[in-house]
Amino acid sequence: MEFRERNRPSRNTTPVQSLVVAAAPPSTQTPDEVLRDTVGQIETALSRELLDRILAAPPAFFEKLVVALLLSMGYGGSRQDAGQIVGGSGDGGIDGIIDQDALGLDRVYIQAKRYAADSGVSEPEIRAFSGSLGAAKANKGIFVTTSYFTQPAQGFAERHPFRIVLIDGKQLTALMIRHNVGARIDETLYLKKIDEDFFPDE
Repeated sequence: MEFRERNRPSRNTTPVQSLVVAAAPPSTQTPDEVLRDTVGQIETALSRELLDRILAAPPAFFEKLVVALLLSMGYGGSRQDAGQIVGGSGDGGIDGIIDQDALGLDRVYIQAKRYAADSGVSEPEIRAFSGSLGAAKANKGIFVTTSYFTQPAQGFAERHPFRIVLIDGKQLTALMIRHNVGARIDETLYLKKIDEDFFPDE
């Protein structure tokens, strides 16, 4: 009995099998693929943070941001005064205007709606924007939101004779990151490879 008691496993002892950690399978990705995936994850997190900061800012900030982004993308040429904010009471449904030429003969009209992620832009809002374009005798406009567009809203924009471009929250932050609006380069990494022209042919 003393021998049996001495060899009986203790209730507080963790089985050895449970302590064995399975080894992670070797990665099938190349270092270049791992690097690109990491950059993608960083940009996804940055996109979420940009939207959070936009929603926390005053409403007028969003209109200024949208105009600044379109100017950074090249709309309005190189003129600093090409974009203007017209949002406010009595704006007629237009939040911003960008003059494509010095005389303002070719204009892009902008509507900016800062909505929470779960509040989509519906067809009546796009319909109202198209009415504002008609009242301004314009034939093209850009509707930007921090949320998303419903299917009926997208369908109306595609069918309308005016050229109406829809930019949702995901596209907005992607453009901001690409054109360094609200985001800046923190660090630059150089990926180098063999210079085949330097070495003689085998």
